[in-house]
Amino acid sequence: MQHARQAIPASATPVSRPLEPVIIATDLTKTYTFHQQGSGLLAALRSVVRRTTEIRLAVDAISFEIGAGEIVGLLGPNGAGKTTTLKMLSGLLYPTSGQLDILGYAPSERNVEYLRRIALVMGQKTMLWWDVPAMDSLLLHKDMYGLSDHDFRTSVAELSALLEVERLLNVQVRKLSLGERMKLELMAALIHRPEIVFLDEPTIGLDVVAKARVRAFLEEINRVRGTTILITSHDMDDIEALCSRVMIINHGRIEYDGGLSDLVRDIQPRKLIRVTYANPVADLGALDGLGVRAEDRTSEEEGRIHSLEVSREHLSDVLELLPRLGTLLDLGVADADVEEIIRDLFTRERAAAP
Repeated sequence: MQHARQAIPASATPVSRPLEPVIIATDLTKTYTFHQQGSGLLAALRSVVRRTTEIRLAVDAISFEIGAGEIVGLLGPNGAGKTTTLKMLSGLLYPTSGQLDILGYAPSERNVEYLRRIALVMGQKTMLWWDVPAMDSLLLHKDMYGLSDHDFRTSVAELSALLEVERLLNVQVRKLSLGERMKLELMAALIHRPEIVFLDEPTIGLDVVAKARVRAFLEEINRVRGTTILITSHDMDDIEALCSRVMIINHGRIEYDGGLSDLVRDIQPRKLIRVTYANPVADLGALDGLGVRAEDRTSEEEGRIHSLEVSREHLSDVLELLPRLGTLLDLGVADADVEEIIRDLFTRERAAAP
């Protein structure tokens, strides 16, 4: 496993791994070769005789293992190498170098038996025929994967009930909403009961209700079937809801691999408290001795509502003191927003780069 750079915590305790790894990547690398060409006819003619070649490193010797039944989030900024990694894992791209062992197969060989045991869902791609009902596409998948009538009917009944799409199976795909289509895309991907599912932005473009339904569905599939899931998403609610482990990739390298809660604690080792009093409490000076500086607190409604930022080691002392300052109506404690933490992490790394 690669070591974390200074901007990213190396001290986070790795989440416990299941005994049986189903995905093993060792020094996985992918490069692309480009031919540079200026604009205009003259530049095009010159490029025929003399080409300028550029080699771009998309994934840089990453190594990791994922155990059976894990749900792992793959995070990183645009262009970090997330989708390239998923495509290599699914066999769509050949690695330039390194080793990949998934369920005992090399994905780049595109063995039929391997493809029967995985699924890839990309939020901006479709597996469903646009002008026919989704059931027709599902029947095609039945034949593709050699499912028996019994297995097909059982899988359709199970997945359609979980996704609440029974009434949509015989509706033309083009007449469905984006959220409805995404649910049916997931259904098509999982109809053959894959052991591993790769998800690339599965909730992109969906409304809040549809996103929640998709997350609940994925959590249930993992619980009931033990499906291993590797997910990329820019929606941190997806990651918080589903993943106990995250891998952060940046510039093609894995910079962090560990628990999401550990990442939050190490990057943002403070808690956010929001307290509401029945009457204004103007003086919070008593908190100064507990490490809550003036710049760490804000007030609303003439001192009735206070927002505090408190170090974790002083949290219990602050919570014990707050009721003494006035009559409490409400009290909430939360971690900093995970999306903000990830954004700050990469902002910090860019600032530290030479």
